[in-house]
Amino acid sequence: MYGVVTRNEEELAWSEFDRGFYEVKDVTGRSAEPVADSISMISCFGDNAAAGANPDLIPISDEGELATREREYFDWAYVCPNHEDYREGLLETVSDVADVTPDVRLDDVGFPRAEYCHCDRCEQAFEASDFEDWYAWRADVITEFVAAASERIPGDTYLTLYPDPYPGHIYERAGLDIDALAEYVDEFVVPIYDMAYTTTYWLEVIASGFADALPKPYSVELYAVEVDIDNLLDAAEVASEYGESVLFGYDASNARAALRRMTARERDGKEYGA
Repeated sequence: MYGVVTRNEEELAWSEFDRGFYEVKDVTGRSAEPVADSISMISCFGDNAAAGANPDLIPISDEGELATREREYFDWAYVCPNHEDYREGLLETVSDVADVTPDVRLDDVGFPRAEYCHCDRCEQAFEASDFEDWYAWRADVITEFVAAASERIPGDTYLTLYPDPYPGHIYERAGLDIDALAEYVDEFVVPIYDMAYTTTYWLEVIASGFADALPKPYSVELYAVEVDIDNLLDAAEVASEYGESVLFGYDASNARAALRRMTARERDGKEYGA
């Protein structure tokens, strides 16, 4: 099964794709109306616009560093998952979107990195909690959010994971307790992005690792923008061995061309005879 991840409504109807994920809120803060018969994607704690408008939302590291795009290795600004008003706003967004598309994908869920968040809000909440372990408290914060969101999603709940299947890494980095989250998630999505996919052995390592680690089905999302079609096909063939489906991100035309070439290859390979 193959799908597309897109910001363009018309691409959701292309016959080559079995499922379509449509971004109704992305990391820039841009929002769009949900589209029926798609799976709505919501960037939860990645939000440049919100962080830019209200610095109080931005997570702070143990060394006082803000989780913004100006920080090295950060591609977008984050919002503290423990900010009550922002969380409530997110949950309202989930409810509104779920009225149109019963299936919803929660994207960018979790803390920015292992050293976040040490804002006054988080420090006080941790001290007031029953937890002695800070990482366990963080994971509980995220699990509670996903549980609350899933209650508002009448169909399937999808959750994006950072592409690191090594035991304990996602837990420490983002506060994602996979086993706890699996109670509220129907399918995970793992974006395994590369600009070229000239080799695929590393893709197989990551994909097979998640196949072993996850207690629920998951799909692999590939980056399709300006990737050579044959390379993209090779990557898709590897990913399809492990994922529930293969999703192509942000270049539906290139993905469609790849799938058409795949169909042509399959036809060429058929043999007929007595």
